[in-house]
Amino acid sequence: MRVLVWHVHGGWMDSFVRGTHDYLIPLPPGEASGAAGRGWGANVREVDPAALRDEQVDVVVAQDMAHLKEAERLLGRRPGRDVRAVYVEHNTPRGGVPNAVHPLADRSDIPIVHVTHFNNLIWDSGSAPAVVVEHGVPDPGALYTGERAALGVVINEPVRRWRVTGTDLLPRFAAAGPIVAFGIAGDLLPAAVGLDDAYLSFGGDLPPAELHASLARCRAYLHPVRWTSLGLSLLEAMHLAMPVVVLASTEAPRAVPPEAGAISADVDALVRESRRLLADPDEARRRGRVAREVALERYSLAAFLRRWDEVLADG
Repeated sequence: MRVLVWHVHGGWMDSFVRGTHDYLIPLPPGEASGAAGRGWGANVREVDPAALRDEQVDVVVAQDMAHLKEAERLLGRRPGRDVRAVYVEHNTPRGGVPNAVHPLADRSDIPIVHVTHFNNLIWDSGSAPAVVVEHGVPDPGALYTGERAALGVVINEPVRRWRVTGTDLLPRFAAAGPIVAFGIAGDLLPAAVGLDDAYLSFGGDLPPAELHASLARCRAYLHPVRWTSLGLSLLEAMHLAMPVVVLASTEAPRAVPPEAGAISADVDALVRESRRLLADPDEARRRGRVAREVALERYSLAAFLRRWDEVLADG
């Protein structure tokens, strides 16, 4: 099957294009590549948008309402009518909760694919067909050593996103022990939250393999996010066999059992558990093994691709 899809979310895309289909990705205007050096397989082809009208496209995978208009312009065919289409909703609503109406609500021509059950619950899709395809990530392996008595956290643009990503909570967790932050613009964190290197250091915005190796040296993974879909970095940390300390919001309570680390909406309780894990490497390793078992069972790449095959076949 030939799938037209835009490169929007790098982690999700890395998993999605590992399927058995042929994936056509429109090049960004004026750019020679939009892959950002990700090394996708031979079944992934970046295409000049002007040449798409001559390509055979079996299904459009949109991730933004603008993609539907763009697909119609580029293909000369209307998604949902002249060519099959699905819409991947990556996000929780940005406002109007719990009455947020999805842009495709009540439409019958384009199914909405949510990435979490929480998102499916919280968005009002009306009579539009909606399904859930939960995240799946490539297994980086059980790389966890926990040799560094610190909490690792991965947050992209933590200062700009602030309360959404729980950045404001980091000083409270720093009371339990040092934090090592990774991700885009993480270098802005120490000054923004008022912590020096003894409490919060920047580990870098690293490529996936380097990130996994560096993160796995930390004693536990911290996930203080308030309001996003389930973070892929959390699932990757669980695959690494890291114990995870997680704020119980959005999809997290479904994804993380307490035995995998700690999960609660009580930040003080999470700080206490963080302190315990940092002080007890054996307990941290035990909980990390549970985290990996759960991740392999619920969020495997194979299950993700199998479910997507079903969605693409159904249209």
